[in-house]
Amino acid sequence: MYSRKTVIQNPTGLHARPASEFISCANKFESKISLIKFPEEEKVNAKSIVMLLSLAMGPGTEVEITAKGSDEVDAVDTLVALIESRFGE
Repeated sequence: MYSRKTVIQNPTGLHARPASEFISCANKFESKISLIKFPEEEKVNAKSIVMLLSLAMGPGTEVEITAKGSDEVDAVDTLVALIESRFGE
């Protein structure tokens, strides 16, 4: 298992468009991927748009992305990079 923490940086948070982009990216990987929102420590399936949107992650929200599987390091690093790119906003 591999995980990294990051912070939602785009000014509008993880709303529908960036969440859709996140899901699309996550689904390219075979690993099981989870996202944990802090400080509540709510854990959801990072490949489910409904679950991601249910977390209502605004700017400044700290998250941890965890993956387990054959491509876990690439999956986590790619998704962290996507978040840190502010989804192009």
